[in-house]
Amino acid sequence: MSSRDADDTVKQRSGWLIPLAVFAVTAVLSALFLLFYLAPTPTSFIEEHQAPTSRTDPVMISIGGTPLEIPANYMLYASARQGGERKQVELFAKLPDFDGYSDWESRAFNSNGQSSPIVYLLIREEQFNLSEEDRLKRIYLTYVANPSGTPAQFGLTQFVFRDDSAYHHEDLFVGIWQGHSVVMRCERFSPEDSNPSCLRDMPLSKHVVVSYRFKRTHLGDWQDIAAGAAGLVHSFVAHAR
Repeated sequence: MSSRDADDTVKQRSGWLIPLAVFAVTAVLSALFLLFYLAPTPTSFIEEHQAPTSRTDPVMISIGGTPLEIPANYMLYASARQGGERKQVELFAKLPDFDGYSDWESRAFNSNGQSSPIVYLLIREEQFNLSEEDRLKRIYLTYVANPSGTPAQFGLTQFVFRDDSAYHHEDLFVGIWQGHSVVMRCERFSPEDSNPSCLRDMPLSKHVVVSYRFKRTHLGDWQDIAAGAAGLVHSFVAHAR
């Protein structure tokens, strides 16, 4: 090939390479523009809405090395029903018998009023697990105004958190059930919160904690709720063995 023919070939290739490069760059920029403005935000990928089911087939999961067999109708989210290893699982049950979700009780399970009979449970992995007595002594009592507490209704002892503590909008109630402390933090009734709840954390195994939450109007039933929550969760463990 002569030198002149080689120069002509280079010029011809240059003539179509430049428009192709411009087209490619434009296409990439357009794709990035559409991805930035039209793609879902990251939270839309990870946020999951509650999806209860009346199915009662058992789901095998493991949390913190503890195997659990949980009927599907206790699980709040559809993803949990895939089973397997998990960091936590969210559940709910209906008082007084801690029944799972059913279509004919859907109105009760969807209620959130002061008298709502629904108890929400969270079974989660926690490496530094404390007993309720240790949690009370090491954490909560350091933030109360009077470490001795005062007698309250329903066989409970009430502690008032100091105004400078992170729990200043809550009350602390402690009762004895089956020889062990039951420690509950309850949000206070106020104009801003006319529908408060109570929360209890209890260890299930060495690295697993169960938290359950119920409406403060049911505080008088705290012993029945403690018994029901413990019985329900331990039944999940027993069935998995």
